[in-house]
Amino acid sequence: MLSICIDEVALSRGELYTVLTNKEAHGGKGSMIAIIKGTDVHTVTSVLLKLSRRRRYQVREITLDMAPNMEQIARICFPAAKRVTDRFHVQKLAYEAVQEMRVKARWEALDEESTQLAYAKA
Repeated sequence: MLSICIDEVALSRGELYTVLTNKEAHGGKGSMIAIIKGTDVHTVTSVLLKLSRRRRYQVREITLDMAPNMEQIARICFPAAKRVTDRFHVQKLAYEAVQEMRVKARWEALDEESTQLAYAKA
């Protein structure tokens, strides 16, 4: 079973690249599969579809962020792979939602406090 990651990174001057890594290599030798300039579906799939069909079907799991283009690339190029959302992106989304709720609750508490102070002064 081959497990890979696909993500987009900005390497220099805001230029975006798509990076594929082999998770099983744990950052060691053989962990880098491809670095492709750009992140659009057509550009990336045109490169990845040059890999043999056999190699692409050996990928059983692909970890990706929640970007629609990455989902589409994974589906087209690695159709047999189970797609897994990257934990970092899920945690970030949950954190942002909790933060938004916390700020809203704080403003509501401040408004309530102001109302009570105004009522006490009257």
